[in-house]
Amino acid sequence: MTERVVLAYSGGLDTSVAIPYLAEKTGAEVIAVAVDLGQGGEDMNVIRQRALDCGAVESEVIDARDEFAADYCIPAMRANALYMDRYPLVSALSRPLIVKHLVTAARKYGGTIVSHGCTGKGNDQVRFEVGLAALAPELKIIAPARDYAWTRDKAIAYAEERGLPIDVSRKSPYSIDQNLFGRAVETGFLEDIWNAPIEDLYSYTADPAEPRDADEVVITFDSGVPVAIDGETVTPYQAIQELNRRAGAQGVGRLDMVEDRLVGIKSREVYEAPGAIALITAHQELENVTVERDLARFKKGVDQRWTELVYDGLWFSPLKYALDAFIDDSQLHVTGEVRLTLHGGKAVVTGRRSEASLYDFGMATYDTGDTFDQSLAKGFVQLWGLPSKMAAARDARLSGDGS
Repeated sequence: MTERVVLAYSGGLDTSVAIPYLAEKTGAEVIAVAVDLGQGGEDMNVIRQRALDCGAVESEVIDARDEFAADYCIPAMRANALYMDRYPLVSALSRPLIVKHLVTAARKYGGTIVSHGCTGKGNDQVRFEVGLAALAPELKIIAPARDYAWTRDKAIAYAEERGLPIDVSRKSPYSIDQNLFGRAVETGFLEDIWNAPIEDLYSYTADPAEPRDADEVVITFDSGVPVAIDGETVTPYQAIQELNRRAGAQGVGRLDMVEDRLVGIKSREVYEAPGAIALITAHQELENVTVERDLARFKKGVDQRWTELVYDGLWFSPLKYALDAFIDDSQLHVTGEVRLTLHGGKAVVTGRRSEASLYDFGMATYDTGDTFDQSLAKGFVQLWGLPSKMAAARDARLSGDGS
């Protein structure tokens, strides 16, 4: 029986060339699977047909936009997930969802091999293959760019020799990955980390230096999930999409950073994530209002570890699942509204309100109506500082310094 390879298909040069190349190399039939994650660009039906024209025996296009928003982007937002305190996991969030659909396709079409277009230098090979090992360890994996030293020059020559229906003349100087949650740009002149980004790099955001009026937006959350914008009910997909538009128009969410890759190298990345940054900013502030102090302090460590696990390709790991449960519980009272001003590349919180608020005006005010009993503070301060006071006295006694 002929083996079948399920290929993660983007419609670009590398994965289009991979279809006949894998068939020749393995003798297997190729099933192309393209997943719509809100990345825009070409029509998905055009991409589906291209896969067939390149020799795929089956070509499937999956609309996963709502699933990606609700089950991947929103959990990241509830975890305030910012890798190295900056990067909102744009590409890292998409890989486990793609893996899930590759496994489904392999079982549907009788696939025994899964293939992806990742190189041996990046994080994505880990995310794909560790995810596949968790969900379908019986599947074999082939990565042509890594396993067969398949370069772009070879791919172009191969496409021209076989007359594949791909435009090989449009060679972008950058490597770009994008989806609903943001856009990642690397390579080219950016590899010299002294070179500043140029405006042509950007697609999701307008130049934040251009003069324009500020935009005020009110985001409503229910248990940590955005459910309305300016009073209009939205789905998670619609919330991210709308904030991409409005925050992007104000230049919010541009990041230029050198990050620590999982494979051990440092890599310069330029990101655009207007909706993600706006939502995480608002969500963090609502947590400040509604989450009790010790829970909030502990959650910061959980958030960081959750983010690292996802970045490192461990979405389907036991620890990630356990942290999911903690985060779910922590969001019970994260309900209310946050007002943001979007302007000059920044999303700034200017208001917050919640029925579940732990902010008590009477306790906080310094004016008439103060309900805080300040007479209790003196004894509290003495008891709070007692361990430090005793330790200091001990140290002075042992050092012979009686002063």
